[in-house]
Amino acid sequence: MLMTKHSYNFGLIGNCSFQAHIGTDSNIAWMCWPRFDSSFIFGNILDKEKGGSFSILPESTIESSHQYYIENTNILCTEIKSKHGQYRITDFAPRFKQYDRYFKPLMLIRKIEPIAGMPQVKITCDPKGAYGEKSATQYEASNHIEYLGLDKPVRLTTNFPLSAIVEQQATVVNETKYVVLTYGAPLEASLAETCESFLDQTKKYWQAWVKNMSVSNFHQLEINRSALALKIHQYEDTGAIIAAGTTSLPEAPGSTRNWDYRYCWMRDTYYTLTAFNNIGHFEELEKYFNYIVNISMNEKERFQPLYGITGTKALDEKTLPLKGYLGNTPVRVGNQAYTHIQNDVYGQILLALLPLYIDRRFINSERADSLDLVLGILKRIEALMDEPDAGLWEFRNLAQKHAYTYLFHWAGSQAAAKIGRTFHNTEIIDLAQKLQDSASKMIEACWDADSQVYAQAIGTKNLDASNLQLIIMNYLDGHSDIAKKHLLAIEKELKSEDGLFHRYKHVDDFGAPETTFLICAFWYVEALTCVDRTEEAIEIFENLLQYSNHLGLLSEDVDAKTGSMWGNFPQAYSHVGLVNAAYRISKKLDKPNFLE
Repeated sequence: MLMTKHSYNFGLIGNCSFQAHIGTDSNIAWMCWPRFDSSFIFGNILDKEKGGSFSILPESTIESSHQYYIENTNILCTEIKSKHGQYRITDFAPRFKQYDRYFKPLMLIRKIEPIAGMPQVKITCDPKGAYGEKSATQYEASNHIEYLGLDKPVRLTTNFPLSAIVEQQATVVNETKYVVLTYGAPLEASLAETCESFLDQTKKYWQAWVKNMSVSNFHQLEINRSALALKIHQYEDTGAIIAAGTTSLPEAPGSTRNWDYRYCWMRDTYYTLTAFNNIGHFEELEKYFNYIVNISMNEKERFQPLYGITGTKALDEKTLPLKGYLGNTPVRVGNQAYTHIQNDVYGQILLALLPLYIDRRFINSERADSLDLVLGILKRIEALMDEPDAGLWEFRNLAQKHAYTYLFHWAGSQAAAKIGRTFHNTEIIDLAQKLQDSASKMIEACWDADSQVYAQAIGTKNLDASNLQLIIMNYLDGHSDIAKKHLLAIEKELKSEDGLFHRYKHVDDFGAPETTFLICAFWYVEALTCVDRTEEAIEIFENLLQYSNHLGLLSEDVDAKTGSMWGNFPQAYSHVGLVNAAYRISKKLDKPNFLE
């Protein structure tokens, strides 16, 4: 194991059509076109040779690099200093309102400005296709370079000399330059004017989006950054929200726990939408509702734990001949978990949709015709009440009757009952109440009287951090002795340094887990707050902030021994945890905004 601290030195930009991961050296280390789940066009994070590159490097060694976001935006700046001077690269994916729609093209804009001296840069643009199996042939046109041989032409438009890019020659940056990469059609309009206009409008869009958030002053900067990161994990065309934009970044070095997270997990999305709800953004919830309805119309038997961003069901997992991140293999695309039985998904969906039915800011009559969806999901919960499943951690060779699954049967039924009462639907109300009672009995069957804790599943003594949700979701009253004892037992077993938390410690399909899971640590913060240990919750929340990278972005996993970041990055789940934990604490503090 690496004993030095490992960090992901990348920033993330996006526009709800695509994402790009940009290193502190200016290289686009990961970018998939035309969709989140497409092949990478730049992917040297997984293979230096086959991954291609898109960098703006000095002619000599980088002496220093400073990366930051323009405040309250997803616009990233990278300032690079070398012996001849210093320059700034401003990277962004255009996004703004145009003609009553969001303009979010497959376009990456890079603005390069001199800061000091006479910096010289060399631009490398080497796009790839078919996960590195296809290389492009480049052709110079009058105002752009065209890259052919991929699924569609990719074009680079710039006011740098084209010959310098083609021949890999250094060029002095003595005035503002622009490099625009487009998928399909080239940029036909005035380069500088268009780039500056798009930059200004994109900046205004993001800053207005943040301004419209409803948050307290408790760690507001961190909440803002997390919310901005979460927003660009939604594929706006369908409303799907992905777990992360990367694949095969290992949960721990050498663990082979390398998964493709570029899909929509029903479980993750519930927590994500709760976070959007907590900050007062509802557009994302409505778009996801449409995604769920479209999936439900095509499901005749049972819901999968995850789907493709367009609702694709078959996400066949395969291994690619790539070297992997820091040599960690296998590199996987697709995810076998789509075949798993994870029955918590039904309650997750009902909870995710609940605000659309009962929140008076939405027009209830628009949802009345989809009550069949609610009733259908309840009937599936009824049919599956006694069925073991893989659980939320997606055990590949272990089926159990998980407390977490029954918690979501219970909570989902509770949500359905609220919907039924709103629309005076007695069939939904009666079935929901019946299922709530059945689920509660199954949860109680997980109680371990000897240890005074709810175990992971019926018939085992293994503990699971997901059972912190019994407190957070009000199955257990946070003021009760049983909740406090349950929390003490879980933290004794699974808590690590600085409040970091293991999902579980027992051996699974790949051995014993090596790293902690950040979302669990934020769940712990919420649980502490629920049982009135608020000062501890605040201390641990602030400890957890140290595990972000230089831009405030969070990974999936953390090695408690070294503080290293691991897992796919940035992880929507982790940022969801931060937002929801901060919201929980701020509610407990009950302070007016901007007042101490």
